[in-house]
Amino acid sequence: MDYPDNFYTMKGYTLLSGNQITSAMEDYLEMIARILQAGESVRVIDLSRRLHVKASSATKMVQQLARAGLVHAPKYGSIQLTETGNSLGDYLLYRHDVLHRFLCLLNHSCNELEQVEKIEHYLNNQTIKNLDLLNQQLQEML
Repeated sequence: MDYPDNFYTMKGYTLLSGNQITSAMEDYLEMIARILQAGESVRVIDLSRRLHVKASSATKMVQQLARAGLVHAPKYGSIQLTETGNSLGDYLLYRHDVLHRFLCLLNHSCNELEQVEKIEHYLNNQTIKNLDLLNQQLQEML
């Protein structure tokens, strides 16, 4: 059997994408956007509690996000999203919501958080848009 020459490991596909933001960075940015969307201020301790990580890990990740130009994070102050961080954060919340609604419809459940968190980093924008359209069609059928 002849296979095309475009198979890679997961890490290989990640390197090919040229994406400068890791899935861990996305998780933190999504949580920052979620907290800010709720009208609350965001501090490192809030992230560490909500993501169940050590404060030192949250501090390092916030520093990475700041270096990437996605957040403003003054020492001991509230974390704010930059314009770029806000746009990406909005998309990450949208992606999460689309996947969660789809998996809940598919599995006849109301909570698919674990599955969403495990797969959300691996789908491209077009797939998310198409899942959103499919969600709308499925919802109309119900």
